[in-house]
Amino acid sequence: MKTFLTILLTALLAATATWFTLRETGHNAAATAPAGERKLLYYQSAMHPWIKSDKPGRCTICGMELTPVYEGDSGFDASGGGDIVALTQTQIQVLHVQTVEAKTRPLVRTLRVAGTINQDSTRHRVLSSYVDGRIDKLHLNFIGAEVAAGQPLAELYSPTLLQAEREYRQLTGELRKQTSLRLLQMGLTPAQIDALDTKPADALTSQILSPVSGTVVSQSVYEGQYVATGQQLFEIADFSTMWFMFRAYEQDLPWISKGLTVKVTTPSISNKSFVGKITFIDPNFEQATRSTSVRVELPNPLVNGGRELLNRLYADGLVELEAPSVLTLPHSAVIQTGPDAVVYIDKGGGAYEHHVVKTGRRGDTLTEILSGLSAGDQIVTNGNLLIDGQAEMNRAFMTPPETTAPVTATPATPAALDDEQKMADSDFLQLADTMSAALSADDLEKFNTVSAPSMNTTGTMVKLLKPLGANLDDLDHTRHFHGFDDIKSARIAFHKLSVAATAALEPLRSAGLTPEFQVYECGMVDEAIPGVPRKARWIQTGGRKLANPFFGAEMLECGEEIKP
Repeated sequence: MKTFLTILLTALLAATATWFTLRETGHNAAATAPAGERKLLYYQSAMHPWIKSDKPGRCTICGMELTPVYEGDSGFDASGGGDIVALTQTQIQVLHVQTVEAKTRPLVRTLRVAGTINQDSTRHRVLSSYVDGRIDKLHLNFIGAEVAAGQPLAELYSPTLLQAEREYRQLTGELRKQTSLRLLQMGLTPAQIDALDTKPADALTSQILSPVSGTVVSQSVYEGQYVATGQQLFEIADFSTMWFMFRAYEQDLPWISKGLTVKVTTPSISNKSFVGKITFIDPNFEQATRSTSVRVELPNPLVNGGRELLNRLYADGLVELEAPSVLTLPHSAVIQTGPDAVVYIDKGGGAYEHHVVKTGRRGDTLTEILSGLSAGDQIVTNGNLLIDGQAEMNRAFMTPPETTAPVTATPATPAALDDEQKMADSDFLQLADTMSAALSADDLEKFNTVSAPSMNTTGTMVKLLKPLGANLDDLDHTRHFHGFDDIKSARIAFHKLSVAATAALEPLRSAGLTPEFQVYECGMVDEAIPGVPRKARWIQTGGRKLANPFFGAEMLECGEEIKP
């Protein structure tokens, strides 16, 4: 958000530049204007209107000859409705204006996340008893012991299992095979079954072996304890690979994908970092937090008989985000004004053009530009806030506001017109329609011819309608019509006549006191006649097809009919 100081500095700079420009322009124009001729104001580039000079020459950008602009001429619009801000070299230096080239390059971002280190749940095993029995001996009797797959954990005495082992040794053929399947169901491994033939006959226990390599994380039995079928004995977790789990929020998801490298640190090991890759992004998005869970697999080697990373540790992660080359700008070049992102392009010659752009992802120092710019554009990175303040002043003060005709008291509509009024009304309608038709046909000679009788006709209208309360000052002035040298001047004069006439005659039309006529309105008249309101109306009669007198052939059908 712009501060009050920014706006104040912008206003002071603009006022200073305007004062110097007007002073120098006034002095030079007065010095070069011959007596009896229009005063020369300045020379201006038609292609780059912000390029002006008090002397003839060429545009410093395109090399085109500068066009002279005289007093009374509007010149070329250099404001662009506030889209272009022109600064002098002094102003550029005072504002410390700096630019940078919009480039296509990789977008780099460092995403810092926090989470926990958990075990690999796919490598967690609960070991339960397959048969009823008694634990005669424990080979491991503490939590945290590291075991290998096939390592003995306990000695189990089970009469049921012992009887099945003896039957297996005595049987042959198909019966022996069926008995081996029964022994598998009782928890023996294929290697243990194959070794039964050499097992001593006086051995009364069977070994419970670890099914996986890992760390004992839970022990539920002790020596001498009787256990039932299905009772939990041990829990073993493989901590050789750990999962770093963190939450990825909605705005981060466009950056995150499987395979990205993540560097993980934890306060418990301050001098080392662990590197892994993202292997899973939870597809179940959490509505409450607007986030989802992301998993990173980390190797966890044995050090001094134990694992470095412990289960359920707090950890921080640094995601090394990768992005393809995209069009980018420094953050400082983009001004966020409400819903729009705005930049200023250096057009050369001290001109800076306002552009709305669509932004994408934000990197550490760069912003992705999705549309609105091209690679190679020179964009303002420093001083753009003050330039934007000047642009707002341009839009507020240099763009002519849309105005409407002054609100006046509605004149009283007469109950009827006498014969003299009816005659003047009919003559005036015919005259207004003929003048309109001549201008719509771009026929200056015909307009000058038909407007000559307007002195008597409009004078009669003024005399007859003014007593009714109508504001006919502009209509009164049109009695001084004379031959015009160009069609633009004719249209300016006709505009005054037409605005006054429609305002006076439309109430009579609504009351049914005048012959039928049509009223049309154009909403772009200010482009044909500078300095007037955008909208203006004119009169046509006889059901003639819409023909715009303010533009002629250029935009003949611009307008719409205004019904009574």
